[in-house]
Amino acid sequence: MKVSKESVTKAVNVLKRGGIVIFPTDTVYGFLADASDEKAVEKIFKIKNRPKKKPLSLFVKDIKMAKGLALVDDFSNKFLKRFWPGKYTFVLKRSKIKLYGLHKDSVGLRVPKYKPLNDLINKINRPLVQTSVNISGNEPLNNIKEILKEFGNDKRVSLIVNAGNLKKPKPSKVIDLSKNKANIIRK
Repeated sequence: MKVSKESVTKAVNVLKRGGIVIFPTDTVYGFLADASDEKAVEKIFKIKNRPKKKPLSLFVKDIKMAKGLALVDDFSNKFLKRFWPGKYTFVLKRSKIKLYGLHKDSVGLRVPKYKPLNDLINKINRPLVQTSVNISGNEPLNNIKEILKEFGNDKRVSLIVNAGNLKKPKPSKVIDLSKNKANIIRK
């Protein structure tokens, strides 16, 4: 999966202007938007036909950023240090920062392990809502031709970054740490 520096820069600019980007990740292709931009987050729910009661999770650049968004105690900090960056989304108690598309009491956070995406997150330096590229309830799309066919003409999508087809894509593992124990939500 090759993503040029120009594509990363273009994606950063689109996200800063409130646009939606389809971008490859270390798991599946994802819809990305600035989590602090209510209109952009709203677009993702509409594009996916996703129920509002089904919250989105966030990409963050590191544990320090995660600690600004969630209550990270010693128990959860050990998990974050052990599994990040990587293919693990951790659900934590949410702090009262104003972001959109999230559960009111908790937040799913992930530090990915994919250089182009990490570069994007570092350059934009803010949390990004993220979710798989698909219509809600359908399997994630990871074949670029299928993505272009489904979303290429959707005016709500500002940029599709083409990294080819993803090999053996699997969504991240989701582990809830919000109740001081590790509860696996998605393997």
